[in-house]
Amino acid sequence: MQPQRYGPFAYTPINDRPKITWPNGARLALWIVPNVEFFPLNEAIPLRGGSPPVPDIPNWSQRDYGARVGIFRIMEVLSRHGIRGTVTLNSEVCDAYPQIVEEIMRLDWEIMGHNQSNSRILNAIPAEAEKDVIFDALERIEAFTGKRPKGWLGAGLIETWKTLDYLADAGITYVADWVNDDQPYLMDIGGRQMVSIPYSREINDIPQFEVHSRTPEEFDQMIRRQFDILYREGEESGRVMAICIHPFLIGLPHRIGCLDTALEYITGHDGVWCATGSEIIDHYLVAGATF
Repeated sequence: MQPQRYGPFAYTPINDRPKITWPNGARLALWIVPNVEFFPLNEAIPLRGGSPPVPDIPNWSQRDYGARVGIFRIMEVLSRHGIRGTVTLNSEVCDAYPQIVEEIMRLDWEIMGHNQSNSRILNAIPAEAEKDVIFDALERIEAFTGKRPKGWLGAGLIETWKTLDYLADAGITYVADWVNDDQPYLMDIGGRQMVSIPYSREINDIPQFEVHSRTPEEFDQMIRRQFDILYREGEESGRVMAICIHPFLIGLPHRIGCLDTALEYITGHDGVWCATGSEIIDHYLVAGATF
């Protein structure tokens, strides 16, 4: 993509689109997105306000807790509600935490590409290295799991002007970096089709717990309010609701309960389709989306 004033897609206001109908007449596609990441101890962790010197034991240990403990709490909660997660996976997790990837595979969750490590974001590496980083991340995941990811979320949702071209070259069919809609939409990447899927920087435990210092009860209520509006609007045309979580935050003992109670509330409604990213995108495309 060349530098330009608007994204590689048409502006399409939500009140002027063909109706989206989810399977079995569902109003809302519920998309649960655990971010499973690796931060090397010998590299700086990108943080708001700057990164402390390496080794950054407090911040690194907090994130390692998510891998050692928190992710398994998330798995238990989602399994209890019959929900398959769509994991955004740093490829270096395959080597640092292979047991997590094996459990993801056992649960039949979907895996999206998510850089090699969250310590290296795409606009902070040499431009000439970006394509190799993207391809290496996808190939490492494919080698470990036997499946090449169809979706991508950049670390920090970061892209450069070239990222979408490289993702298209790598066979990626959907991307979650563009948080500007409640429905999927089509992107034109130099004549090649890609789909944007609605991710969230609001229904996301990083900004709510780390930036805004929300309590678990407040986060539970945010999730419910988000659901109530999208569910109501979904009666006219289907919506996607992403719940974006990180094991080192939502996986703590005093927070995990808010995910459980929020999901109990949502799944207690008829017309909710618990889906993976690929299921959402595949259905959207089969329904006849064009660009």
